[in-house]
Amino acid sequence: MADIQQVDEGAGAEPDAKVERRTAKLVKQISSFVEAHGGAEGQIAYLGQKGARIVLVGEDGEWGDLVAPTYALAEEAVKQSGITVHEDFDGDFANKVRTGPYEWTRMAGIQVGGPKPR
Repeated sequence: MADIQQVDEGAGAEPDAKVERRTAKLVKQISSFVEAHGGAEGQIAYLGQKGARIVLVGEDGEWGDLVAPTYALAEEAVKQSGITVHEDFDGDFANKVRTGPYEWTRMAGIQVGGPKPR
């Protein structure tokens, strides 16, 4: 996993500024989701070189996800947003997700009698 690197003042502060901007953008997106769905909880999944996926589940059962370039950046974004973060996507947390016809179609719903894709 890649870490957020600290850069000395004056010696190329650009990487830090870029990380801070990306973190702030993720925090804003997470906060917007939280506000729109009456609260939210999350889980971070490592995606290898692509970074990390932040899965958000709202209090109303709606869900969404964001991708961060590094796992450390994802951790910092959820920490700053103040949401509860789960280690795994299972149990009570997974039961909060509300799925509809679209998800059933996309998740093998065709094989179990779900609606046909359009």
